This record gives sequence, C-alpha cells and structure tokens, in this order.
Amino acid sequence: MERTQVAIIGAGPAGLLLGRMLELAGVDAVILEHRSQSYVEGRIRAGMLEHRTMRLLEELGLDERMRREAAVHHGLELRFDRQRYRIPMAELTGGCTAVMYSQQEIVRDAIAARLASGLPLEFGVDDVRLDGVDTDAPKVRYRAADGSEQVLACDFIAGCDGFHGVSRRTIPADVLTVYEHDYPFAWLGVLADVQPSTFELIYACHERGFALHSMRSSEVSRFYLQVPPDEDLAGWSDDRIWAELRLRLGTDDGWTLAEGTISTKSITAMRSFVVEPMQYGRLFLAGDAAHIVPPTAAKGLNLAAADVRLLADALCTWFESGDRALLDGYSDDALRGVWRAQQFSRSMTSLLHHSPANPMEWRLQHAELKHVCTSEAAMKSFCENYVGLPAAGRIHRRAPRAEMTERTGS
Repeated sequence: MERTQVAIIGAGPAGLLLGRMLELAGVDAVILEHRSQSYVEGRIRAGMLEHRTMRLLEELGLDERMRREAAVHHGLELRFDRQRYRIPMAELTGGCTAVMYSQQEIVRDAIAARLASGLPLEFGVDDVRLDGVDTDAPKVRYRAADGSEQVLACDFIAGCDGFHGVSRRTIPADVLTVYEHDYPFAWLGVLADVQPSTFELIYACHERGFALHSMRSSEVSRFYLQVPPDEDLAGWSDDRIWAELRLRLGTDDGWTLAEGTISTKSITAMRSFVVEPMQYGRLFLAGDAAHIVPPTAAKGLNLAAADVRLLADALCTWFESGDRALLDGYSDDALRGVWRAQQFSRSMTSLLHHSPANPMEWRLQHAELKHVCTSEAAMKSFCENYVGLPAAGRIHRRAPRAEMTERTGS
C-alpha cells in the first residue's frame, strides 16, 4: 500500500492546478486520471480566462507559453438590431482583461510541469473506488494502467474528476442537495480554418437565435449558433452554417465575416448544475464534479480554478498548522462564488438567447441590452462579473520538510 498526503482524482484543469499549488507548498500529492495523456491533452474546450485565472497561472509558473500565444482582450462587443456596441472591460475594471487561451493548452502546460517535476501523475487508471472518506484514514483503490491493483492511503481526497466521475457519487445521496436546470436550447459549435474577423469576442442577439464569434488562434476561428436541444447535426451543411452566421452577426455598417474551411462541428447542451455541500468527511469536490454552468459567460474553467485555489489554501493551512477552519468552511466559501457565477451565467444566457414562443421576453431582452450598452453603471457591473471577482485563497510556498513530516506523521 502506498501513501500520500492528498489523492487527487482527475487530471483536468482542477486536478492539475491543485497538484501544482500543493507542489509549491511542499505537500505530497498523487494525481490519478482515467483517460490517457493524449486524450486529456486533446480534449477541445473553451478558453476564456478571467483576469484572476490568468494571474493564478502566473503565480504557479504556468504562464510562459500563455504569454507568447494567448490573445488579450480589453473589451468585447454586443450586437443586436444590426448595431454594434463595444464594452470596454479594461477601462471599466481598472485594467482587468480577459485572455483567450484554450483549456487544453493549460492542461498541456500543467502536465508538462508535473512530468518535469517527477511527481506522481498516473494515466489510464480504472475501477477507482474511494473508501473511508468519512474517517480519518481514507483510501483510494484502483487498477493501474499495467493491470495491477493498487491501494493509496492519504489524508484527504480531492474529487476533480468531472460531472461523470466517481467522487460525487461516493457521497451518500441523502447528504447532497442537487440544483439543476436544463435550458430549452443548445449550441452548435464549429471550428474553422480562417483568420478571425474580429480581435475581440462578439456576442450577437438575433431573432433567429444567439451567435458568438470567438477565436482559437490567429488562423483559427470558433463560432457558436443557438439551436434547439434536439437538433440533428447532420442537417447543418457548411453553407448553411456560414449563411446563418452572416445573418445573425450582420450589421448595417459594412462589417463582413471571413469564411473558410470548417474542421469540426458539435452540439453542446445548455444546463446549470450545483450540489451542496462540496465536501463530505475528507473528500472535497472541485470543478465540474460539483457544478456546471451554461457556457455563455465562460465560467466553467474559471470556477474550477477558483475552487482549487481555496482548497489548496485550506489543505496547506491544515498541513502547516493543524488548523482546519478553512477546510471546514471550504464548501461555503466556494459556493458563494459558484452561485454568483451561476447567476451571472443565467442572466447573460437569458439576455442573449431568443425564445420565439415569448414575444414579451424578446422586448424585455432589448430593453436590458440597451441598458447594458448605454448605462456606464450597468456596463461596469457586467464587466466586473465577466472578468471575475477578486481571487480568494493564498498561494503557499514550500514549508521546511521537517515541519511537514511532523504534521503528517510520515
């Protein structure tokens, strides 16, 4: 039987960033991931980073490639009634910006740093079981990639294994309260090999539905179209997609949409999901294991980063001093930010998506859009939520090894 201080289940952004923070503090951790390294590094996900998430990557020393390749956005654009309204985020938030840097790039950077450190990161594990999470001696049982059965003893378990992972399912159902909402629409997302037609995000509200123009690089653009939740992807030819994007993104000032070869297409459901509490015994949930937001405000990755910053602070404080106040308060502290992000994501989703069955709602959307685009106070509130609230939880640096050994008894 092996032993570590923290067992981290999942090598997505939450698990990898938590592992990095614990590494810097001198806390031992093992990261276990069901998928292969190539699968994890190749998963295409959104990549709008809040200002606080960008700063976190800098503090963790994971920002070198981001600084070279990421696109920094000082504002964004809202479109409706064929008019363009620029929202100056940096100007209204004291210089805070949003950064376009895809989630899979963060994952690659964090994996490279972990492997370079020589610290434990196991891919391809199977049949993960969490035992004794309500005791002082939890264990993780799993089958390693080589087929061997393993037992990992630890002080704490961090469940960073996503919505479908084992961590949340380990908590007794009568302990959790589940809040969820499915939206009556989905997103058709496409990647296209074409230079972006804009250097800032465009969010468009149109009577035919929402549209978003984003980018992945100077040569690759990302687009989304609102569609019904049961939409058949086969019904969307490249020509139909470009025609719909031209219509929904179109303006009266001569702006044109650059078109190119579409490389991928997918349908993404829109839903909100939260469980309370985010902890049980010595098991702590973070990221998608505890909550999912609709993608409109791009809060998913950023919420995961906020969770693990709080969790790392709480764990490190316990290992350094034995004070478990932050551990006991982790769920409440994290959920304050989670519910704020859920509220803003729902508000932004309702603001920009069209419901043809409700003409009154359509008129109310227009009134709110005009208010956001013409009132400095409303615009500032929108920007503060978009670029992210100030980060909570401090980054710990390596403690003397003797102190760590005394605290853990290792």
